[in-house]
Amino acid sequence: MLKRLSIIIVNYNVKYFLEQALHSVMRAGKGIEAEVWVVDNNSVDGSTAMVETKFPSVHIIANTENVGFSRANNQAILKSHAEFVLLLNPDTVLQDDTLQKCLSFMDSKPDCGALGVRMIDGKGKFLPESKRGLPSPAVAFYKMTGLSKLFPKSKKFGHYHLKYLPENENHEVEVLSGAFMMIRKKVLDEIGLLDESFFMYGEDIDLSYRITQAGYKNYYFADTTIIHYKGESTKKRSANYVKVFYNAMVLFARKHYSQKSAGWFNFFIQIAIYLRAFVALCARVAGNAVIPISDFAFMYAGYFGIARYWEEYNKYVRDFYPAEYFVFHIPLYVLVVMLGIYLSGGYDKPLHSSKIGRGASAGALLVFAVYAFLPKDFQFSRAILLLGCGWSIVAPFLVRMLSNLFTTGKAVISPQTDERIIIVAQPAEAARIQGLLSKSNVACDFMGLVSPDSAKPENYTGTYDQLEEIVDIYRISLVIFSSRDVSSASIMKVMVDFSDSQINFKIVPEDSQFVIGSNNRNGSGELFTIDVKFQISSSAVRRKKRILDLSLSLLQLFLLPVFVFMKNGRRLLAELPAVLLGRKTWVSYSGSPNKQLPALKPGPVSPGWAYPHSEMADDINLAYARDYDISRDLKALYHFLFSGNRALK
Repeated sequence: MLKRLSIIIVNYNVKYFLEQALHSVMRAGKGIEAEVWVVDNNSVDGSTAMVETKFPSVHIIANTENVGFSRANNQAILKSHAEFVLLLNPDTVLQDDTLQKCLSFMDSKPDCGALGVRMIDGKGKFLPESKRGLPSPAVAFYKMTGLSKLFPKSKKFGHYHLKYLPENENHEVEVLSGAFMMIRKKVLDEIGLLDESFFMYGEDIDLSYRITQAGYKNYYFADTTIIHYKGESTKKRSANYVKVFYNAMVLFARKHYSQKSAGWFNFFIQIAIYLRAFVALCARVAGNAVIPISDFAFMYAGYFGIARYWEEYNKYVRDFYPAEYFVFHIPLYVLVVMLGIYLSGGYDKPLHSSKIGRGASAGALLVFAVYAFLPKDFQFSRAILLLGCGWSIVAPFLVRMLSNLFTTGKAVISPQTDERIIIVAQPAEAARIQGLLSKSNVACDFMGLVSPDSAKPENYTGTYDQLEEIVDIYRISLVIFSSRDVSSASIMKVMVDFSDSQINFKIVPEDSQFVIGSNNRNGSGELFTIDVKFQISSSAVRRKKRILDLSLSLLQLFLLPVFVFMKNGRRLLAELPAVLLGRKTWVSYSGSPNKQLPALKPGPVSPGWAYPHSEMADDINLAYARDYDISRDLKALYHFLFSGNRALK
């Protein structure tokens, strides 16, 4: 039987986004004769099991390898039976009337071969790729040279994203986005399916072009809006993405342009690949190095100034200090202090003043302690060292205050990281969401509940109509919506209304254990899923665990005669070389841990040794990852050595 619409979603390791997308599709598909296909490209996150359990009406094609976007879509298109086909990304959310509006528009436009819609990101910002022009060599040149950004409203220079066309009006366009592309099935039968030469990216441009070449039109439809979180599984800022995307453009040019034009296109593309990759690398290095470089500069400047002052005004100093003191000794003092900050987690984000102070103090004390044992030829001035160490503790705080003054306008050491949260939901869902946040250990200040309708239950801060005032009065930084209680259209309206603010938005799909959203104002592709906050994921914690491994390894070497006479001690000695080389850790998960847990190197002892009467390995592994501290490793090793002869895991 011919359906009205076939909705095809290609998924790859984005289970939680897929779940939310399917919920929105089910709501939007009410009253429409539709079928839904999910093609999974060999995900390892349990996507297919989730679909089978929660969406039994959805047709699943489970590939045993990643066959790419084009081939995966074609697999479902060949099995579908409908008048229209919708290619939909898994990281999207539809409004309840999106599908009906799109179908009605296409019915009214017999010449419409394909249709795309207005898309916003997770911050409510309009996504310019909702409507695009054909990437001819000239258009590509204007984009790569930055002319399209300088003159976005120019029909000549701004043709790539068609910014001269109003985003709130319907238009004929050349290229539609594969994130949401509704196509007449008869058009696909006429022009052919997606070109499988395009593994990822470029296939939507190729398909859009072939539709217009066949005499049909592509329409940008602005009367409905969807959320497109964008790029969770592809990391669009990476150098690899740049290479894959632009090579897809080269493939398109070779297929559709003359040999000469394609040659010029390829030339500019190759320049763009290396230029963008270089810029991305520089930006990443600069972003990570600004604070450490500033720390070094401030500490060194302080030491230098103190030494020069001491030379000029201290009557006991007869000669100037040698150049080696400024070139070698002072930089070494500074680097030791910075090493202390690094080991304490003072360079990890978010910045914590306690870690900075603790690390700087430890480094300064180490410098002062070691200085006393140096030969006299290397002891220049204990007073300068004492003053310099004091300055080294103060300088990192000044650096962070100045950095935050320039970036946020506030001269604070570490900006407030706790989110000020409100939840928009009915009481039952509100309680469930609060429970999720509690389990996740997310740092937040819960400011109250907002009713999604005009009725205000007891203990609620206000209603949906008062949301603007609530956000302003309580200085809210994060709004969490229940998708069960708040319509997609209402959520998107709020996101668009606050798109120029610093507010983040997240959505809890019904019956889901996860909170989904975008948390990067300047790059909507940066996404995260709040479920459990694993302490073991922290780089600072991993450093501490590595230091503990090395310390215990050295202790074993020191107590070698004792360990040799212990049965389990000999087992640990057998693992000693691998732990010293960093291939193993002393304590790691037991059995086959859940793939959702942060990865750990294997180890001979499991955290279960700290709980000798528990057989729940999954729960123990989860608790170990979530609440890790070094005492758990010490306890597990103690019980392993002194609590019997249970087998190694």
